[in-house]
Amino acid sequence: MTRLTRRTALLAGAAAVAAPLIGPRIARAQERPTVRLTTGWTFQGNHSYMLHAQRAGYFASAGVNVAVSRGFGSARTPVDIAGGVFDLGFSDVPSAVKFLSENPNADVIIVAILEDTTQTAMTVLADGPVKKPKDIEGHSLAAPESDLGRLLFPSYARLAGIDAGKVTWISVAPELREPTLVQKRAMGITGNPSATALNLKRIGIDLPKQRIFFYRDAGLDLFSSCFVASRRFCERNPAAMKAALAGLFRAYVEYYRDPTEALKTLVAVEPLTDVKVETERVAYLKALLPIGKYMKENGVSSIEPARLEACIRVLETAYSLPTKLPLDRVYTDAYLPPASQRMI
Repeated sequence: MTRLTRRTALLAGAAAVAAPLIGPRIARAQERPTVRLTTGWTFQGNHSYMLHAQRAGYFASAGVNVAVSRGFGSARTPVDIAGGVFDLGFSDVPSAVKFLSENPNADVIIVAILEDTTQTAMTVLADGPVKKPKDIEGHSLAAPESDLGRLLFPSYARLAGIDAGKVTWISVAPELREPTLVQKRAMGITGNPSATALNLKRIGIDLPKQRIFFYRDAGLDLFSSCFVASRRFCERNPAAMKAALAGLFRAYVEYYRDPTEALKTLVAVEPLTDVKVETERVAYLKALLPIGKYMKENGVSSIEPARLEACIRVLETAYSLPTKLPLDRVYTDAYLPPASQRMI
């Protein structure tokens, strides 16, 4: 038999008093649904708002737990979501449309669109022989196999008058793309300059030493960054998806106006972050992708259905895709927060 001493009684009483205070907090956290989110790439300045939404409690205050993980390329995000690795992820409209057309029954749908033009480009050294896009013929380009610029290159080549069959590809890991160009093992690289241009600058090739050919200048002007989600997850957990997007947009609007706090969060998560480089990356990205008139007036992710449908048709033609996708199979605005919470 256990002897009940005065000390034991006091401890038991303290535990009884503490339990109602601590227990509900833990219970509330456990009761919140969890959304698995991927940033689509390594943690950089342009992903900092996603991390900030988590650490600042924006997701929690909206009523959801969000687990944020790095990604391995925007083109891979739809694959990972369809495979059940994540519930929500940062991607881009061309990659999502291509994946959905090739996999029409896949468990993927776009739930938010952040940018209404594209920054995808081919980059070469300014002092090299490539002075115009067609000059890349007979040379090599380096990029990861899942890189959007690489996947879109055949479409860009047709519009820019490049014979894509005369271009050789070198497959590299993401962190080796820019060094491959600097070491002149490839004549050029593809990717988003918000990543490639600043990465090149970091290793000694400043912007004036780069020649950047934007795909949009050849007529491939498309919607760009987006969040894609599991359709099944959205349908089964609509409140969780709405809460996750509410937290993301709260952080995104703050970050777009002033990225300081989001970048502080990035440093807390990744202590080796070069704040100067990432601050410049964010500023450069905003210069590369100004928000269009329609989104300015109606809120980020507000889109004109006819324009998005035309974009889908262009991508289907460019990629020679097998399935003509209806608009509602590609995009839904059902889980977005109110437009007032999406105004920059």
